[in-house]
Amino acid sequence: MTRLPRWVLLPVAVAVSALLLLPYARAQSPWHWAGFVAFVPALWASERLKSWWGGALLGIALSAASALAVEPWLAGAVHAYTQAPRWACAALLVLLAPVLQPQLAVWAWARVLVRRRRPELAPFAAACAYVGVEWAIPKLFGDTLGYGLYPAPWLRQSADLVGVRGLTLLILLANEAVAAIAAAALTRTAVARRSAIRWGAAAAASFAALSGYGAWRFGQFDPARGGGAVRLAAVQANLTHYAELAQELGTYGAVRTILDTHYTLSNRALAAGPVDALVWPETVYPTTFGSPQSEEGAELDAEIARFSEEHHVPLVFGAYDRDADAEYNAAFFLDRPGAAAHAYRKAMLFPLTEWVPEAIDGPRFREAFPWAGTWRPGPGPRTLELALPDGRRVRVGPLICYDAVFPGFAAAEVREGARLLLTLSNDSWFHGTPAARLHLIVSAFRSIETRTAQLRATNSGISAAIDARGEPIAVTREDAAEVLTAALPLVDRSATLPVRFGDWVGAAAFFAAIALIGSSRLPRGRARR
Repeated sequence: MTRLPRWVLLPVAVAVSALLLLPYARAQSPWHWAGFVAFVPALWASERLKSWWGGALLGIALSAASALAVEPWLAGAVHAYTQAPRWACAALLVLLAPVLQPQLAVWAWARVLVRRRRPELAPFAAACAYVGVEWAIPKLFGDTLGYGLYPAPWLRQSADLVGVRGLTLLILLANEAVAAIAAAALTRTAVARRSAIRWGAAAAASFAALSGYGAWRFGQFDPARGGGAVRLAAVQANLTHYAELAQELGTYGAVRTILDTHYTLSNRALAAGPVDALVWPETVYPTTFGSPQSEEGAELDAEIARFSEEHHVPLVFGAYDRDADAEYNAAFFLDRPGAAAHAYRKAMLFPLTEWVPEAIDGPRFREAFPWAGTWRPGPGPRTLELALPDGRRVRVGPLICYDAVFPGFAAAEVREGARLLLTLSNDSWFHGTPAARLHLIVSAFRSIETRTAQLRATNSGISAAIDARGEPIAVTREDAAEVLTAALPLVDRSATLPVRFGDWVGAAAFFAAIALIGSSRLPRGRARR
């Protein structure tokens, strides 16, 4: 490979790295180990580049190649939502790849730039730049390499120390270690051999330390150890195409069918044994609740409240909330007979499909993009108290779909006293893709980082009960009407580093990258001083 000209080496290295990222991105055992070698070909190519712009080009090419290899399902989802031609969606995905994955270009650029003067600092500068850019420029899907380590139950436990971005940093530096060992085996020089020994020892020590810590934490949060628990039931009705249902049955008939299906499945859950609360998914009631727009709407609102009261069970469900200015995607809590529902308004709205910035919104925009959303974001993280039938009151941290993508969101709710996370989601847009499972993994990391159990209710799967270790206690199948019932352990308020300090690794990496890159530009004597 070293004898290839650079114009051949670059695309070959990019292609091999993208192909190695393909199995890793699915976060399934044993392919998660591919993440520790996926960047080695790109690292090999970067060693042969002389200019910073060559490094940036390597990163841009890698972002486009990985988008085609790892996220082709995204183009299909965009097509399903917007009805734009598939080829146009695929082309847009490639063109936007450097914007969706900016950390790759900065990673390769920083490595080549620093290596020219301070080769010993280049691996650390590049890894910190990668993680720091992800922190400074939040990505659309919040994806990062660390999520791919979910199949490693001990390694992933260290997310309660360093967060998911800390695992990303581990993967990047592990790739540097593999590349150093490979270089020593090929060149057989004394310098390469010493570098391989240092990197190999550091990697082995890191894995041993994190695995040992993870094994301890895994046992510490074992639900079998006892403690208080809340028994919850999530209803997954597998009703997704609301617009088509409304065309067939009319608006009222569609809502009637949706509610009757959820009543039936809820009764099935209650018949199997007592539960502390029922949870229905995001926007399951596809209209406003508490501010009806018609007499029929008022009757349906009263019917939902009556169902909760007559069965003596709290009900949490997704619907729309409204005030004088706007409409919101919301979760409603019905837990006190005769009292008004209290609501949480979704804060993190998906750009364009749920929310359009006021700066670009207007009649012309709506005419060009009729599928664009009209909701407004809620005020941010908050907790709500859930009154259980046995008299207990549990403070809950609500998350609606996209909220769960942001680590700091769940951490803020746990800081406010949440002892349970309730996630309501609608993943039907990603039918037939790995996205539903990946969204579940992202949500599971929020439980690891905060050491807080979580119930996740979706309309078509995957619904799940997740303990404080990120382990699924119970899961549903995709595209099936099912009821999930599980006892979720309540852990005392967590004091993990992500809860106390948020994404501290991302912030530290950002400033470390600036310092390392700046140091590399100084003459060696001044840099030492």
